[in-house]
Amino acid sequence: MAVTVPVNENIITWALARAGYDVTAFSRKYPNLKVDRWLHGERQPTVKQLEDFSKKVHVPFGYLFLDEPPNETIGFPFFRTGHLAPSYQVSPNVYDTILDLSRRQDWLREYLQQLEVEQLDYVGRFDIHTPVDRFVQDLRKTLNLRAGWTLACQTWEDTLSLLIDAIERIGIIVVQNGVVGNNTHRSISVNECRGFVLVDAYVPFLFLNNSDAKAAQLFTLVHELAHVWLGQSAGFNQDQLLPADDPIESLCDRVAAEFLVPASILRNVWTGMEDIRLLSTRFKVSPVVIARRAMDLGMISKAQFFAFYDQYMETVRTKKEQSSGGGDFYRTNKRRVSPIFASYVDSAVKSGAITYQDAFKLTGLYGDVYTKFIQNVVIK
Repeated sequence: MAVTVPVNENIITWALARAGYDVTAFSRKYPNLKVDRWLHGERQPTVKQLEDFSKKVHVPFGYLFLDEPPNETIGFPFFRTGHLAPSYQVSPNVYDTILDLSRRQDWLREYLQQLEVEQLDYVGRFDIHTPVDRFVQDLRKTLNLRAGWTLACQTWEDTLSLLIDAIERIGIIVVQNGVVGNNTHRSISVNECRGFVLVDAYVPFLFLNNSDAKAAQLFTLVHELAHVWLGQSAGFNQDQLLPADDPIESLCDRVAAEFLVPASILRNVWTGMEDIRLLSTRFKVSPVVIARRAMDLGMISKAQFFAFYDQYMETVRTKKEQSSGGGDFYRTNKRRVSPIFASYVDSAVKSGAITYQDAFKLTGLYGDVYTKFIQNVVIK
């Protein structure tokens, strides 16, 4: 006879609500678990049923034996466009992604300290009073990106890839993902999170929501980079590429805009809305970034920008829905894991600092998949 275990009704109710269910909806979707009977005291679950429940609501199994629900607030502000104050609570999918990257960051920091790697001197270099021009010049200098660096790119999608590579070369890990780990059933909503940055003196982590259009990811990436220079972790949704009502967010946005599209150059070549797509090709940034910059500089109105933005993003969504195929596995996971992070993990395994099992957990890739990933992405 299967052993049953008592459950805490408050914890079960919390776990259901956290996953977006009420008792009725969950019981309808998973009738075999009979959660409604657990809550009414009519029945107790077996260990296997409780394990199954924890997986379906994405809660660690051990949490189900707590007396009270855990505090799942995050330790940094999450800014939202149109909100006067930041939030310190996020959805389970974003929360679990933050936890996952925090664990990777904690391990890599410790590993770098063991290797006696020095702290990054640019982390926290500036403050909110730093002039935008000086800020942008220092970003370019540190990244070793000369004036006109985008000319080396054929498209603005290539600009994004080139910039990610430049950022990783100076010691920052960039992760692009649109789901929790490799779980395609747990998507991360762009409406909630375009990205977040975990600032650290040894190894900052930048997260880009890969479900977002590449048109927006480039702007988000530079915005996050500015946070590193300010030494402050943050998350944001950047609705319609607009910042929250906060001075730090506003500064990061102005830095990103000037970094990607210098005001002096745009003013000299701008003649009207019809220039947007042509200038997108010239600057090697997306049309919405050009439009956003034109709005910032008073060249177009907010109404014109919003109309252009909505129309453009709808076109992007339509193209994405019509595209077929899931993409190359190793190319996808290259950005989900980060080739630089994977190279550190590979080095730690080969030196005996960690086991293969540790490496599997750190990368989310297991067995032969991990081995082939290292061979395809790290070893060249």
